[in-house]
Amino acid sequence: MPNSLVSPHAASAPYTDDQIRRRVDACPKLASLQSINNQLTSLVNSEQSLTSQIAEIIRLDPSLSSRILRMVNSVYFGLSANITDIEEAVFFLGLRQIRELSRATPVIEELTRIQNAKFGPELWKYLWTHSIGTAILTREILSSASARAEDETNYLVGLLHNLGKIIMAYSFPEELMTVASTPLHTPVEVCALERELIGWDHAWIGAYYLERHHLSKEIVCAVRYHNEPDKAPNFPQYPAAVQVADYLLRHAGVVSGFEQVEPIAEDAWTQLPGWQILFGANETEAKIARASLANTLQRLPEILSGLI
Repeated sequence: MPNSLVSPHAASAPYTDDQIRRRVDACPKLASLQSINNQLTSLVNSEQSLTSQIAEIIRLDPSLSSRILRMVNSVYFGLSANITDIEEAVFFLGLRQIRELSRATPVIEELTRIQNAKFGPELWKYLWTHSIGTAILTREILSSASARAEDETNYLVGLLHNLGKIIMAYSFPEELMTVASTPLHTPVEVCALERELIGWDHAWIGAYYLERHHLSKEIVCAVRYHNEPDKAPNFPQYPAAVQVADYLLRHAGVVSGFEQVEPIAEDAWTQLPGWQILFGANETEAKIARASLANTLQRLPEILSGLI
């Protein structure tokens, strides 16, 4: 890892840093992380692209096609007739939603193939629903703050923040089963138990894996520090937004995530280091963010019903 990132290895853990690295390095590489629907991404980023062109590329990917149709026909969109045509779905969803779906779908599909058979599909559904919900809220939070991303980084950091848990399923399945079945109070306690059982927590494992895939420093840093953004040496706005999004989802009860973590109290996220990093010095932005997030949280269950 970069010299600026300090290993969280627990001295009493049963595995050394080198043993952990070897296990994580043995996890299959993911082509989708480096080349996520390049042709489609190019089209949706072009002002000259036609809906028909975008629809034609989407039709080549059955998984993406299915996800797009599920989303456009979800309760959130309230359409009077069922949409079965991809081109019509693109029109209703808009380019931003298509771009986000094209980012998420190949990652989910590829990671699903490496998930350990010991874990039932319901657990993975919770994990992916939580990850996509976090991605949507992270984008919303950053759009309300002065620190905005110019590309899809604000969505990807939320989508990938719990990637380490999937890597753990492949590299440390027994330990992950223990974590998933243990009642805990906070995400911080989850990380502490992971370090006790393995030596690294899921945030460090995910960051190490992503750096090995040569993803941007912004994404690696966000994944590493999403539970402690005040310790991030660089790009603190990204882990800050992910932390707030994670707590918001748990508070709203939209989806609890992978572990048995207790619900978050009302307004608890405004006391988080992440909220202070983003909005502590600007009460106006904080008010705008709260109103925007309240609206998004109301619609989020219907949005997510069309994605997973």
